[in-house]
Amino acid sequence: MTGLRPPAPAHINAVATAVPGHDVHEAFVNWATEQIDDSRRRALFRRMAERSGIGHRWSVLPAAPGGGSPVCPGGFYHGDPPPTSARMRIYAAEAPRLALAAIDKLGDLGEVTHLVVASCTGFVAPGVDQLIAAELGLGSHVERTLVGFMGCYAAVAALRVAHHLVRSEPGARVLVVTVELSTLHLQPAREIEPLLAMLQFGDGAAAAIVSAEPRGLEISCPFATTLAGSSELITWVIGDTGFAMHLSGEVPQRIAGALRDPALLERVLDGAEPHHVSRWAVHAGGRSILEAVEGALALPRDALQPSRAVLADFGNMSSSTLMFVLQKLLAEPAPGPGVAVAFGPGLAAEGFRFRSAA
Repeated sequence: MTGLRPPAPAHINAVATAVPGHDVHEAFVNWATEQIDDSRRRALFRRMAERSGIGHRWSVLPAAPGGGSPVCPGGFYHGDPPPTSARMRIYAAEAPRLALAAIDKLGDLGEVTHLVVASCTGFVAPGVDQLIAAELGLGSHVERTLVGFMGCYAAVAALRVAHHLVRSEPGARVLVVTVELSTLHLQPAREIEPLLAMLQFGDGAAAAIVSAEPRGLEISCPFATTLAGSSELITWVIGDTGFAMHLSGEVPQRIAGALRDPALLERVLDGAEPHHVSRWAVHAGGRSILEAVEGALALPRDALQPSRAVLADFGNMSSSTLMFVLQKLLAEPAPGPGVAVAFGPGLAAEGFRFRSAA
């Protein structure tokens, strides 16, 4: 009796990305510095901002009259903090627009059978997935999945959904989209820790085609874990004036500790040693997170260069960040195994292994 043929592996065939045209990073650093009353603490914040590894972050928010940033007179954030409703009106208009800009860069999409969208920085109904599908003219038969409010590792969840779809339906052609408008959620603060958390985040979108076509990056072995006793380290609370994030300074050391756990490493690496992994796609959540991963796994300094480059040019774009890193790896095919991993609320770590298609 002939055995069943194993399902064809799923491949990330292509990734395209988009950011808005308004660079707000320097303006934010200047604004945040002025929020701190004590001169020594202001100097400390400046030094930490300079060491963040971030040079640019982009926002959908328009410049204030005269070309100033959103915190300048006439800008979105000048005066009282805008209510969540005003922020969500911008999300409803700008999230689909930015997502479509990324999708447009993919070129010919082919016959899309499924649409998977991840986003945690806004809510709208009909959902952002429906708005994107309508603008693309996708038929009502196209199955949609919205991965909402999972945070920075949601790209892994979206790609994992696509992986399972392709494995179960070999003819599936899945359009995966991540879109995050983090700059809609600036909060008034005078302490260094919340200001440093907001310093990390920018806006960005990414789109990918996942199919059984053996081109690009082959996905295998998705993994997920939640670290015990860590649920308060990253929180994302919806309030009257946007979504307020808490990002504890303990996060990097907790990630480093988890990555030294032999049981977790076995799941992530499938018995291989870290130095046997040729390429790493690590969520660029911040300089300290990349250093924690690098140190815990004893990786060479250049192993996370794609992640550092994304952090420098765009900051942390929540779920879109990992997609930007994968785009860089797709542009430079290389032999050998790779690992993608991202972190987020929970504290959770999720990822998958990959290799360039033969």
